[in-house]
Amino acid sequence: PPDLLKTVSDIRRDSQMPIVLYIYYNLIHQHGLKEFMSNAKAAGVDGILALDLPPEEADEYSEHMQEAKLCAIWLVAPTTPEERVKSIVRNGSGFIYYISREGVTGMQQKVANSINDKISVIRKHTDLPIAVGFGISNPGQARQVADCADAVVVGSTIVNQIAEHGADNNLAGHVADYVKMLVDAVKPQIS
Repeated sequence: PPDLLKTVSDIRRDSQMPIVLYIYYNLIHQHGLKEFMSNAKAAGVDGILALDLPPEEADEYSEHMQEAKLCAIWLVAPTTPEERVKSIVRNGSGFIYYISREGVTGMQQKVANSINDKISVIRKHTDLPIAVGFGISNPGQARQVADCADAVVVGSTIVNQIAEHGADNNLAGHVADYVKMLVDAVKPQIS
């Protein structure tokens, strides 16, 4: 975590874009909750998504997040019952991250059919923006998700671009071009 927080601090010299850490709770716990939250805020972190921390077990974590004025991002899965959705989003701030499919992350042939329905359930219980991720593999899929979500999270397909062009001296250019295609796909069409 110290190296990660230094990287965030370095980014803050040039950019004020929101930064959310997706991190496993044991790394935070090992560092010390209060110290980690304080250091994260000082580095310029805006929010944290502790991937493996259930909200029902997060009282102390939530308290330190509020003290540090960090957004607590929580996950909602396709299998999450509506009563638990209500409980999860009540404790969230910043945005809610909806995992669009069951199973492992990675590139997929198509977007899950249940996204619209689940987003409707989540929206009944919160005004927070809803980000959707997990398996969004190309600009067309990103556009499809953007039609119903407030944000689109893309990971594996970008990692795939890095793997494909890793030996190329213009790796950053290849990745930037691909990310631009994703961004252009999700921008509202202006006539």
